[in-house]
Parts: sequence; structure tokens; C-alpha cells
Amino acid sequence: MFYGIVLVQPIAAVPLFGLADSISQGHVVTVILFAMVAMMLTAVSYGRLAAVHPSAGSAYSYVTRELNPYLGFLVGWAMLLDYLIIPVINVIYGALTLSRMLPAVPPTAIKLAMTVLITLFNVRGIKTTARANTILLSLMIVVIVAFVVLAFLFLFRQDGLHGIFSVAPFYTPGATPFRALATATSLAALTYIGFDGVTTLSEEVENPRRNILLATVYVCLFTGLFSALQVYLAQRVWPDFHTFPFLETAFMDVSRKVGGNLLFQGMALTLVLASVGSGLSGQAGAARLLFGMGRNGALPKRFFAHLQRSRGVPIYNVLAIGLVTAVGSMYFNFETAAELLNFGALLAFMGVNVAAARHFYFARPSSSRRLVRDLGLPVFGGLFCFWIWLSLPSLAKTAGVIWLGLGIVYAFAMTGSIRRPPGELDFSAATSSDPLHEG
Repeated sequence: MFYGIVLVQPIAAVPLFGLADSISQGHVVTVILFAMVAMMLTAVSYGRLAAVHPSAGSAYSYVTRELNPYLGFLVGWAMLLDYLIIPVINVIYGALTLSRMLPAVPPTAIKLAMTVLITLFNVRGIKTTARANTILLSLMIVVIVAFVVLAFLFLFRQDGLHGIFSVAPFYTPGATPFRALATATSLAALTYIGFDGVTTLSEEVENPRRNILLATVYVCLFTGLFSALQVYLAQRVWPDFHTFPFLETAFMDVSRKVGGNLLFQGMALTLVLASVGSGLSGQAGAARLLFGMGRNGALPKRFFAHLQRSRGVPIYNVLAIGLVTAVGSMYFNFETAAELLNFGALLAFMGVNVAAARHFYFARPSSSRRLVRDLGLPVFGGLFCFWIWLSLPSLAKTAGVIWLGLGIVYAFAMTGSIRRPPGELDFSAATSSDPLHEG
């Protein structure tokens, strides 16, 4: 669970607060909880399949083995898009936050500086350690707990218990548009991205059949409830989303309102450090994934499988991802990048739920099938994810479909035939702690 919380981050909802509150027209808590239900149902499928297929690649492996290698390839290709977008979205949000602290510095300069910093760290082989993650997590918890306490005190001093407790963030009669909630939920799903990383520990924990399942579900539950508490208090402190000076960094303004400039600066520092840390690990994971594909011949070996032996770093890949990050951070805004990330993630989640239904219900003898657990839960989880996926804005869906089309063209170019199975995507390099130091 600790590992999963580190991956997801306990402040995951903070960057989304202003945008989600505006899109949902003041019902950000509801959309966080809607997304939590979909993620928890999907977490059950992940946890059960992890005990059956304890391997890296998770969604890609599950869909490939349980359904079809072509469908698995498309899921893997969508996951590759996520790997490329993760450093982009972190640079974008880190730059937005730093721009609030350093308004005289052009945002473009901040984005380029962050990209160069992250790329140089990865070129030098600097890796985030468990200790660094623990320190960062501790800082996040201190800052966000301070916000929760100060927000409660602020609301109580303003209006007593009436100011603290309200159903308005959940539901407002006559002013809760379902279409807006659906669109906002497609953005709020970003809060939970990363929970499936828990399944990579399935070969290392005791009793994985039970513990991986419980850990993935509990990580989603903790993330959902804790995030709902944060955005609930923020919405109560600042109920009119129309008056946010900056939507993407609205939570920082709420923090200043309840805790003054000290909490504002503390929240900003936490968000910047989180963006840099996630950007580092995201860029490293993307570079390692490309290295694995190059090593297996799925990409040109001379470039993508090149390894700087002195540091064990696929330096060409790191530089290539750095270029993608720089260009992407200039072209996309935070909302579009987040929705594009969710496009790939939700496709993977749908695939996992279908794979779970196939393995635990349709591939079993009728005597051992359980209708609710083996079929009902994954089907409902898949349909919920599909509903969220359909609610993505058209730009994200268009860009995502174009990416999938490129994947189909790529698979055909590699095999020369639509009848031959596409080449395997090696996700083990991207998820291993030190995959590159091989003989």
C-alpha cells in the first residue's frame, strides 16, 4: 500500500482541483468519487490477474495472454503513449506552479529549464531512491495535513459547523449537469493513475493472491477518500469557481486563503518537487521501455538499444524523450495532456476488466463460476471505464485514435503481414528498478 501511495501521490487531486471544479460546475467531489468507483472495480481485476500472471507490463501482458496478441499490442501501444506523456504533463504543471512563484520568468523558459534539468539527471544516471520517495511523501503529507487542519479551522471560524458540512460539493438540485460531471470525471481519473504499479510486486510479496488484490483496492480507496476530503474542503473555502485567478493552480490560492503565504509557498514547493520527481521517473521509464523495444528488435537497435556502459543509461533514448518532453510541453496545455494520458490509461483499464471476465468466468468450468465476482465486477468496471473514456473531449480522443493508427501501421511494417502476430513490447525494462545493468 505504501508503495502504491508513493506512486499515486497523496496530493494527486491538487493539480486537478480548479479545472475539475470548473468543468463539473462546482461538483468536484462527486467526480473524484465517481472515478474512484471505476478504479476500485478495475483494481479488483488487476489484483486477481496479478496472481495469475505475475509479470511486468500488467495490462499489456493480461490482454495479450487472455484475449489476443493484436489487442494486447494496441493496449501496450496506448501504454507507450502514457509513458511519453508523463514527463510532459509533469513539466507543464511544474512550470505552472513555478510561474506563480516567479512571475517575472517566462513560462517557456521554465519549461525548457525543467526539461533540461530532468534530462541531465537521467543522462547522469541519477535515480530516485526509496529514501527520496519517503522524504517526498512525508513532505506531501505534512503540507496537505496542514491544509486540512487549517481549512477546518477557517470554515469553523467563518460559519461554525454549518460552514464545514454541506451537500453542495456533492449535489446541487437543479444545477448538477450530468454531461458536465461525465466530462469532469474523465479528467478526475488522472487522480488514480499509477495504482496498477502495485501489481509489479506480485512476485515479491507473501500470498500475492490476497495481498496484491487488497493493496490495489485499498490504494484506490485511500486515494479517493483522501482526495475527496481535500477537494471538499477547498470547494467549501472557495465555493465560486468562476473567481479563481488561475484554474490550473487554484488549490494554491485556496491554500493562501486558509494558511497565508507560508502555506502557499509550502504547497507550491511540494508541487514543484513532486513534478520533478515524477518527471524524472517518467522519463527514465519511457527511455527504458524504448531500450527494451530496441533490444528485442521492435525498434532500430543501433539507436534505441544503444547503452552508455559507464553509467548504464540508454542515452539516445533519454535525449529523445527529452526532446519529446520539450516539444510536448510547448504544444499541449495541462488539461489536454491530462486527458490524453487518460485516453491510454482508460483503454488499458478496459482491457484488464475484459481479460479478467474472460479468465475468471468464460474460461472456467461452469461449476466454479461466480456470477457477481467473476463476471459482474469486471463487466461493470469495464463499462464504467468505457463511459469515462467516451466522456473525454474530442481533441484527446482524436489524438489518441491517431496514435493507435500509427501503432497499427507500425505493427504491419514490423511484421509485413496482418496475419503474423505483432512483436512483443518489453515493459519489464521500464518497471524494473535497475534493468539496464546487464552482462
